Amino acid sequence: MGCDCAVCLSTDPRDKRLRTAALLQYGATTVAIDCGPDFRQQMLAAKVGHLDAIIMTHEHNDHIVGLDDVRPYNFKQMSDMPVYATPRVQEQFRQRFAYVFKEQNKYPGAPMVQLLTIDKETPFDIGDLHITPVEVMHGSLPILGFRVGNFAYLTDVRSITDQELEKLHGLDILVLNALHHSEHHSHLNLEQALALSVRIFPKKTYLIHMSHRMGLHEEIEQTLPANVFLGYDGLRLELDS
Repeated sequence: MGCDCAVCLSTDPRDKRLRTAALLQYGATTVAIDCGPDFRQQMLAAKVGHLDAIIMTHEHNDHIVGLDDVRPYNFKQMSDMPVYATPRVQEQFRQRFAYVFKEQNKYPGAPMVQLLTIDKETPFDIGDLHITPVEVMHGSLPILGFRVGNFAYLTDVRSITDQELEKLHGLDILVLNALHHSEHHSHLNLEQALALSVRIFPKKTYLIHMSHRMGLHEEIEQTLPANVFLGYDGLRLELDS
């Protein structure tokens, strides 16, 4: 807000970045990863008429504060929205959205949410999707990424253990955060993200969670290795099942 840098003034739609999130669709199953402050706008843009669940990476506001906007799916689907999260993230939901989880005299228009517990050790299924959690470190905070088939989504990474890297062999597509070019205490910068991509060795890598300080999409992408690309809002990827 209030910035007049080249990226913020760019007319290239790929430089207009909402908060990072993803949508997984396979068979009859549709699952969102995170529900940040742009959740409503993103669901409208993607024309998501049915949502089976939300899986949460962590509790920072840019990933959770859109929870209230699950209400249209509650009304349309006549059911609670399953939200998969670690116990620590669930506790933050209960604190920040106390009106949602109130047991007595609950406001009748409040979102209806069912919290379901996940952890880094236990794969789980949502409809047609088989999901393997992958723990990464967001600075000193352990958070989750997710692998589905030969696709993996890792956001807000600063480091990852060798044990968790074992879960990422044989990927077709890796989605990975790269904040900008400078050192950061809790995010990979571009150089570090490229190095981690080489270690994981997917067929393709898409970079996300970029600051305007990353630079213009058109210019930066030309500097990347042949199998690495900058993500952008509305990007759709198709994988073989």
